[in-house]
Amino acid sequence: MHVHSHDHTDTGHAHAHHAHNGHGATLFIALLLTFAFAGVEALAGWWAGSLALLADAVHMLTDASSLGLAAAAAWLARRPPSPRHSYGFARAEVLAALVNSVLMLVLLGFIVREAIGRIGTPREIQGGTVVGVAVIGLMVNLAVAWLLSRGAQTLNSRAALLHVLGDALGSVAAIVAGLVILITGWTPIDPLLSMLVAALILMSALRLVREAVHVLMEGVPFDLQLDTIGRELAVLDGVLRVHDLHVWTLASGSVALSAHLEVRSLDDWPRILDAARHVLDTHHGIHHVTLQPETLTPQPLVHHAKAVS
Repeated sequence: MHVHSHDHTDTGHAHAHHAHNGHGATLFIALLLTFAFAGVEALAGWWAGSLALLADAVHMLTDASSLGLAAAAAWLARRPPSPRHSYGFARAEVLAALVNSVLMLVLLGFIVREAIGRIGTPREIQGGTVVGVAVIGLMVNLAVAWLLSRGAQTLNSRAALLHVLGDALGSVAAIVAGLVILITGWTPIDPLLSMLVAALILMSALRLVREAVHVLMEGVPFDLQLDTIGRELAVLDGVLRVHDLHVWTLASGSVALSAHLEVRSLDDWPRILDAARHVLDTHHGIHHVTLQPETLTPQPLVHHAKAVS
């Protein structure tokens, strides 16, 4: 006999829906601020001839993209599943993250190529413009970081906050480049610092590619250990063995688990199921759980009649 139990708890759904609404609005405002200034900084960098400023503008564009993905995820989270998409549409965030990170890698290649060329043939750079725009960019980054820190602390918002703080470092690099050019006239500092900013973006982009591919390949979340989860389920009273254990990410902050549990008696299943849900929820934050109990079926005794002659 096989009994299928699917745990999909809706406790606190109304509160979560309200939190998603506020979270989405915060992310949208942060997105507008970041995207608008990224355009201003790109135009200023082109006019001033500063590659460091252009690199920082690209970094701000990555921040705007990450904020846009987070805002889209908050919006998609409010859409109910459909007959064709029983898990909803949150995976669109992962696909967008993968496309966005690949595009950023292409832009990084352009920045590094330009930087190498400018080291050998320095160009005139308007240091004052670089400093002024970079200071404003730093203020925008700090304002966006403050806005995100006061919003709902979801996985998306924390990731977006890390992006913004990294971009603040890029603004500091552009300020340093502008000051060095103003004081000493040494223009190679601009492409050198632009490559430093590119390295910061490269680490974030590669990490984003790795995480997106891992989710699409149904990998176990990096902060969870499959063996540990299996052992905790196997030691529950009444459980003999755990097999076909799978843990994967549905979307940011949403982890699913399925497993087969061999039990001594199906009469104990309600108690075992409650204990398993409690362990998975409190120890690992897994709420979307599918567990199937199984009992060991003894082999039937077969009596062979002795032939009588």
